[in-house]
Amino acid sequence: MNRHRQYLVRGWLALLLLTLVWDATGADLTVMRWIGSPTGFALQHEWWLERVLHDGLRQAATGVMVAVWAWALWPAKRLGLPRSERLTVAVLSVLGLLAVNLVKNASATSCPWDWSIFGGQVPAISHWAWGVFDGGPGRCFPGGHASSGMAFVTLALPWLWPVTREGRAPSTGWWWLAAALAVGLLAGFVQTLRGAHPPSHTAWTLLICGGVSLAGWALARRWLASPAQADVQGQINGHAGDDGAQHAALP
Repeated sequence: MNRHRQYLVRGWLALLLLTLVWDATGADLTVMRWIGSPTGFALQHEWWLERVLHDGLRQAATGVMVAVWAWALWPAKRLGLPRSERLTVAVLSVLGLLAVNLVKNASATSCPWDWSIFGGQVPAISHWAWGVFDGGPGRCFPGGHASSGMAFVTLALPWLWPVTREGRAPSTGWWWLAAALAVGLLAGFVQTLRGAHPPSHTAWTLLICGGVSLAGWALARRWLASPAQADVQGQINGHAGDDGAQHAALP
């Protein structure tokens, strides 16, 4: 097994275990009590957090998604990856976003700034209480804003879990992964400070996006390997034909 793939899978499993333990201990409520008060969250409408790091970051993520699809659909062959892999990366990024939104739409629990202990109107109910409506707007779990970065963790996979044995620098994949995680964690931290989401919501967003990326890439690898092998065989045949023509011209 590719060792970088091992790191990714083990990292995902470790995060899953840590997040489950975090949820079981009720640490979310402890953290939100540190940030909020019975009158609410002081930073909920702070300009830098609300306008720049929430609205602005969301708009920037939309631009990045458009750029990823332009990169995926561009017909040129030399854009770092075969077109089939670029398309797979783009599709998995969208699927990660969709998965987060599907879970979010099914969530019956409301956000911390709606909880009565922080000046809201509804009781604080765990996101594990599926089907238990708190009487508020709901649709709070997981963190949607964090997916602005987490959805792009799939960009790392072509380098960390390559389809072919051709030389690809794993460092490129780690840089892509670090960038996606940095943006996602920043977005999640901003929403926690504003009272929109407790920390575990960001962790679950990463677990969902990462799970979709890893599972989707694993399933797509067999399909991706076929055109890759065909390209390699075509290059071999082309070189063989060239050699044959050159040899035939020799006296």
